[in-house]
Amino acid sequence: MSRHVVAGVVAAVFPVLALGEAAAPTELAPLTVEGASQVELSEVYAGGQVARGARAGLLGNLDDLFSPFSAQAYTAELIHQQQADGIGDVLQNDPTVRLAKGFGNFQELYVIRGFPVFSDDLTLNGVYGILPRQFVAAELMERVEVFRGANTFINGAAPGASAIGGTVNLVPKRAPEEGVRRFTAGIEGSQLGYGQFDWGERLGSDRRWGLRVNTVVRDGETTVEDETRALRVAALGTDYAGEHLRVSADLGFQDHRLDQPRPQVRPTAAAPPPPAADANFAQPWTYADDRQLFGVLRGELDLNQSLSAWLGFGGRQGEEANVLANPTSDAEGNLRAVRFDNAREDNILSLDAGVRSVLASGSVRHLAALSYSHVRQRSRNAFAFSDFGGFDAGTLAAPTAVEPPPADAFIGGDLDDPRQTEDADLASVALADTVVWWDGRLRTTFGLRHQTIETRSFDANTGAQTARYRDDAWTPAAGLVFRATPQLSVYANYAESLQPGQTAPASFNDQPVENAGESLAPYKSRQIELGTKYQSVDTGFTASVFRIGRPFGIVENQRFTDGGEQRNTGIELTVYGQPLPTLRLLGGLTWLDAELVRTQDGIDQGNQAIGVPRWQANVNVEWDVIALAGLTLEGRIIHTDEQFIDTANTRRIDAWTRWDAGLRYRWALADARELTLRARVENLTDEDYWASSGGFPGSNYLILGAARTLIASASLGF
Repeated sequence: MSRHVVAGVVAAVFPVLALGEAAAPTELAPLTVEGASQVELSEVYAGGQVARGARAGLLGNLDDLFSPFSAQAYTAELIHQQQADGIGDVLQNDPTVRLAKGFGNFQELYVIRGFPVFSDDLTLNGVYGILPRQFVAAELMERVEVFRGANTFINGAAPGASAIGGTVNLVPKRAPEEGVRRFTAGIEGSQLGYGQFDWGERLGSDRRWGLRVNTVVRDGETTVEDETRALRVAALGTDYAGEHLRVSADLGFQDHRLDQPRPQVRPTAAAPPPPAADANFAQPWTYADDRQLFGVLRGELDLNQSLSAWLGFGGRQGEEANVLANPTSDAEGNLRAVRFDNAREDNILSLDAGVRSVLASGSVRHLAALSYSHVRQRSRNAFAFSDFGGFDAGTLAAPTAVEPPPADAFIGGDLDDPRQTEDADLASVALADTVVWWDGRLRTTFGLRHQTIETRSFDANTGAQTARYRDDAWTPAAGLVFRATPQLSVYANYAESLQPGQTAPASFNDQPVENAGESLAPYKSRQIELGTKYQSVDTGFTASVFRIGRPFGIVENQRFTDGGEQRNTGIELTVYGQPLPTLRLLGGLTWLDAELVRTQDGIDQGNQAIGVPRWQANVNVEWDVIALAGLTLEGRIIHTDEQFIDTANTRRIDAWTRWDAGLRYRWALADARELTLRARVENLTDEDYWASSGGFPGSNYLILGAARTLIASASLGF
């Protein structure tokens, strides 16, 4: 294929690229395919805790100073040295993220810029929907990449209908150039044991092939009284780093069970005082069991000097079973609960494919991309409730164990053989053009995605179709980056997130709704952002201000509309790097104003949204002790401001501050072996606190903060 043919094809797709007179062919400079790779990772930054860039959807892995968005990529080195358990532990380092749990379950949930991101809406190597739903073991990951802001244009609509304020991309481990052979054993608390085997090697005479094997086992009682945990994880990854072909393929299995897991609490009045951080108010017969098989393939091929193509493909097969009893509580901590049994099976296939071109005309370059994505989800579900009057479960401080009540009050389907309850297909096509001007100092990005959302719901008992939803929407995006100096960039963006529209209820406040059953058009959350980024040789920071408006349904003149709106305005400051040879710094500060700007009949209008703190801050410091080579001291502070538990803003949970501290010592042994000992105490002061309120939009359930926890491990590299 000649350069002129490529230029003609791409110019037809991207008319803005057809510069000069139409009859005259554009003569291209001899370029290699540049821009953002879909497979290669950004370089690790000074200090080894973060990378210089992260994935920006169809734009690929972008260097921070070239990206019109805010992102942070945490490395495998940080994960390993902090002894992180799940993805939530890694995100404890991010000042723009706070952790919660799913609605009525034990799913990890991440709140970015004041909006929830369900674990369903994380991506694995840029592919949606294929990660385990409830929990993801951090030891499997090479990178944990936080993308901040509305992102439907770059990623497509999230299948779980969240990811309004951002999302998280996970990159599985890859074999490093120097190889890795490491066994780690440890303990969490006093009774939960831990073991990991991690092996990776580059193969072949040119060492282009990589192979990585990773296994993890956790078993025993957690620091929560009588709560036990069993985790089994295995992963196999391979990659090929050719001159024109780059491929990575990963397969993972995760089996995770919690017995007598401490539940969330839904307050019916003012928030009750938090009990002791290690208290457990779960019923002894409750459990959560989750088993997942998942995999992803991503490849990238340079077709010629100016055109490349990529393909990402993945899938997940998962089974979940739960017996739960999440209680309600009055202001004094008196508990009532209802038994809830649930069984779920998921089969998901996900595709991300596209082409990228590089065109030049004089001093102007165009980095153009065309992509297609599709997520296909088929779910089976069954459930059963006990009597909705509930049972007395004692108090938060002195819970009462009861015999499990029969779950026969309301049954949907067969728990042993669930029927299909949901089909969902999300497909989209996106175009993007990044224009590089002024000797590379100015970059403008424009793009458009057309998204189609189709869902079908089925009765859990009969299998009959009960509802069908199909709609489509266009989501544009624009970004600008000005490279003021080689170390300093100023950026701005406009972007949108997309969620399926709500269905009108039959009635509201005992009044009929005229358009009952009507599905609204997809909701668009719109963001504007302005910021600056700086990276010297050893220290970097990002400062940004943003506003995101999220619509929601209200009733106006007896018709259900999307006239409600929550508007989150924020300022973010982040810092990272190694300002001194012996000092590493990671953290920042976020201020958020989550205002209800349009509400039902103006009630609570102008108030702060549930569960969104105005201030949140993180600071993590590591110091290598010069006087004793191999010794590193570390400390971390996490602060979260008070949070409202009602939209009237009359009830709240207190602000909290958590202190973590640790140390590690590394010995160089004979035969190139290495031994590292680590000890870390989280919640050093053993503070009792409610860590979060809500997570699911409009809900105000409370999650108790973790107890003081000692985590100790030893790693032997051989």
